[in-house]
Amino acid sequence: TFIPLFSCLANRSFTSSTPPNPNPNPPPPIPPSPRWNPNSPPPPMSLLNRELYPSESDLPYEEELIRNPFSLRHWWRYLIHRSSSPFKSRAIIYERALRSLPGSYKLWHAYLREHLEVTRSLPINHNQLESLNNTFERALVTMHKMPRIWIMYLTSLTEQKLLTRTRRTFDRALRALPVTQHDRIWGLYLGFVSQKGVPIETSLRVYRRYLKYDPGHIEEFIEFLVESRLWQEAAERLAGGLNDDGVYSIKGKTKHRLWLELCDLLTTHANEVEGLNVDAIIRGGIRKFTDEVGRLWTSLADYYIRRKLPEKARDVFEEGMMTVVTVRDFSVIFDAYSQFEESMLAYKMENMGMSDEEEEEDEEGLVEDEFDIRKDVDMPVAKFEKMVLRGFWLHDDNDVDLRLARLENLMDRRPELANSVLLRQNPHNVEQWHRRVKLFEGNPTRQIVTFTEAVRTVDPMKAVGKPHTLWVAFAKLYENHKDLDNARVVFDKAVQVNYKTVDHLASVWCEWAEMELRHQMFGRAIALMQRATAVPTVGVKRIVAADSKDPNEPVQMKLHRSLRLWTFYVDLEESLGTLESTRVVYDRILDLRIATPQIIINYAMLLEEHKYFEDAFQVYERGVKIFKYPHVKDIWVTYLSKFVKRYGKTKLERARELFERAVESTDFGCILKSECVALNDKEQLFCSCLVIEVAEREFLACVCAAVRYAESVRVWIVIPFTSWCFLLSFISVGASAESVKPLYLQYARLEEDCGLAKRAMTVYQKAVKAVPDNEKLSMYEIYIARTAEIYGVSGTRRIYEDAINSGLPDKDFRAMCLKFAELEKRLGEIDRARGIYRYAATNADPRIDLDFWNRWHEFEVQHGNEETFREMLRIKRTVSASFSQTHFILPEYLQRDDAVNVGQAVDALKQAGVGEDDMAALERKLAPVTKEDPANDSSSRVLKFVSAGLESQDVGRQLAGNPEDIELPDESESEDEDKVEIAQKDVPDAVFGGLVNNKEESREKGNEDDGTKAKGNDAPLGALERLKRLKRG
Repeated sequence: TFIPLFSCLANRSFTSSTPPNPNPNPPPPIPPSPRWNPNSPPPPMSLLNRELYPSESDLPYEEELIRNPFSLRHWWRYLIHRSSSPFKSRAIIYERALRSLPGSYKLWHAYLREHLEVTRSLPINHNQLESLNNTFERALVTMHKMPRIWIMYLTSLTEQKLLTRTRRTFDRALRALPVTQHDRIWGLYLGFVSQKGVPIETSLRVYRRYLKYDPGHIEEFIEFLVESRLWQEAAERLAGGLNDDGVYSIKGKTKHRLWLELCDLLTTHANEVEGLNVDAIIRGGIRKFTDEVGRLWTSLADYYIRRKLPEKARDVFEEGMMTVVTVRDFSVIFDAYSQFEESMLAYKMENMGMSDEEEEEDEEGLVEDEFDIRKDVDMPVAKFEKMVLRGFWLHDDNDVDLRLARLENLMDRRPELANSVLLRQNPHNVEQWHRRVKLFEGNPTRQIVTFTEAVRTVDPMKAVGKPHTLWVAFAKLYENHKDLDNARVVFDKAVQVNYKTVDHLASVWCEWAEMELRHQMFGRAIALMQRATAVPTVGVKRIVAADSKDPNEPVQMKLHRSLRLWTFYVDLEESLGTLESTRVVYDRILDLRIATPQIIINYAMLLEEHKYFEDAFQVYERGVKIFKYPHVKDIWVTYLSKFVKRYGKTKLERARELFERAVESTDFGCILKSECVALNDKEQLFCSCLVIEVAEREFLACVCAAVRYAESVRVWIVIPFTSWCFLLSFISVGASAESVKPLYLQYARLEEDCGLAKRAMTVYQKAVKAVPDNEKLSMYEIYIARTAEIYGVSGTRRIYEDAINSGLPDKDFRAMCLKFAELEKRLGEIDRARGIYRYAATNADPRIDLDFWNRWHEFEVQHGNEETFREMLRIKRTVSASFSQTHFILPEYLQRDDAVNVGQAVDALKQAGVGEDDMAALERKLAPVTKEDPANDSSSRVLKFVSAGLESQDVGRQLAGNPEDIELPDESESEDEDKVEIAQKDVPDAVFGGLVNNKEESREKGNEDDGTKAKGNDAPLGALERLKRLKRG
């Protein structure tokens, strides 16, 4: 039965210890035959290791295999059953199974995997590895299309370091497997050829074959070439990849990065790479990648330095510094250039000593051998050239001084080169051109060349800065060197340039004239101003319009309206010309309507200096017609002051007319501003009472009459919204409220000095209405002071009343009321003063306006009594409540321990010498005192809350600490509310006499309230107190 099991073990020998034989007399062993014959009988059992014998548990599986030897399921079940057995016994089963099923991938894969696990820890020269390789070879006979088997085999061979066999096996795998599965092999293949010890040629051939399969992995090949120091092929492959637009980096590298890697490769290994136009490649990168220009230029220079071409490298550095447009790139190139020069200088200085010794030896040899070198045909060529070129300075190797001079020149040129970089960024930057000129200070020739280049390069329409300053500085350069003719030529060319603004051209003309003035050429200066301010003729305008391609008019056509030019011209005429010529210039300025208020004032003062007073006043008249408020304010103030000073009382009516004209526009503006209240949904403006439709086209004609009519009869004016917008602009044209105060004061002063006091008061009355709100208080103070001085103090009452009712701001309102009350107090009108305090108290928050209430308190202490003091405190609490956020909150200062004591206040009145009136004394005598209140002295009475009317209160309510607190019962109390019997009783008379009680005694009374009630107090309890007691009980 077991003969088939051991038939496969004839040619195999397993070294294993034989278990002890239970038979004490075993038969002698039979030596094994060298070759097993299938037809020969099986070897005896004693030759096999007992561990390899089938056990009794294997008999069912063996019987199944005898019946079904080609069933994979039975073989696999048998292997699972023997999973705990050693590999040798399982290998016998695998071999038997594969003899029956040689095409089973499952069996081969499991067998090879177990075999690999067994041999994994063995050294690479062990004989079992050869058995493993033979097993793989037998498996590939049928499994050559299975990539997993190839991968396992190739991995094992790679670990065994069998180079040739591994390479051939990789080739066999690629030939056996389809192309779609080659990617699984190539990864292992490339990893194998990248190992150390693999010949470079082998690796190159493998990589080249792989690139034919997948050209996209050229980066890996380039990296391998770089690691293998094959610079030539690496550069060629990288250049080819950059030239191919279809090649993309699988590692995410950009074209820019690959280009930089190529440049670094070419420059670092300049002597190893040949056949590539490195100069063209790097210059192409400079044109294409502008953000790394400095690095590429230094790479190109480094390439020539490594090729031992230092002069060419120097040219590259110079070209780079003259072409870069960023300071960063310039810094990179300049630093590399300076480092190159320093290294060359250091190298020459180190070799200078050796070259001097060699020259001395050569000179000694030449002195000894003085003969014709042309006859010595055996002389070396190098020696012949050295002897022939001896003495020529170009052939002198000792050029340390020259290189030192180059380095110094480079360092001196750095500011100029940096400025050139900034100018290449923006050639129209005027400031950079000025800085460039300063670099050549002390070298007029270079400065002239720089200015010439600047004025040719800068476009005035694109200039950053003021381009006319270049022309002016250029002319001043010639002026500083006493060359006025060339300076005038420069100015003459400068005034022909079409600048961006007229002010630039006017500045050039003014600078030209100032140059003539500095050299005492006054006639030339005036002639220049006349030429500059001349109005272009119609023919010139037509010619310019026909020749100009720009739709904008040249600035030369607008120059005659330049205020700066005319101001300079009029200053020249005032200083150098006559009065008539100066007046002509001033009149032209006024005719062109380019004058300013200052020019008007200057013109008038000039005429006044020459005693032309009426002409000066006419100039003022022209000024007030040209300008509107607020610009005309200074003209009016000067005009009026000069007129009053000149004529005084002699022309009072004319002065009044001027003042009325100065302030009449103010009246209109103020009426509109004071009466205009709001815009409704129909976009209409309401001013007073009746409605008058005003058409937009008729607005300017009738608005003034309508407003004055509305002021007289108190009517409404409805103005459309579009007209309202224009109305606001018209109001702004009139005199602003901030501008009229000095006019009214000057007007009132005129009336006081030269006119009537009544008219002066009228002026003051108009002034207080016209000035802004923030100046009304000061204006009213002036008005009151002048009235008191003229009419007496009693005449100021009406002004105070008007001021209080005129809508002053709250702060000014309180200040005016205090002044009014102080006036009444001085006049002895105490009741009137108290009434003023009461009126003003409604706008005084006790928590903020402490000064007002302190003043009132002092007033009551000095002039009041107990009743008025109570009234003041009541009003104070009422006002405080109105300013509170809730309906009523008792102020904190009324809850303090140092509350106001009425008795103390009365004592203070007596000490101050104020007698107590009869009514107050009578009230104090008749004030009843309750039995429960032991404090019957007025000095111990503390003021409590006094309601505006009489309320029904009981005694228990009076004794509470804070009678205004309201305590609502809880829900439990409300449930029992119907069970409580509530009694009502009229308020006793003692309640009104005990309004002011001592706070401490009230608290003690409140604490003793329960005990007092319990003892049978006659005073009935209130409803709330009975509810509290019921709840506590």
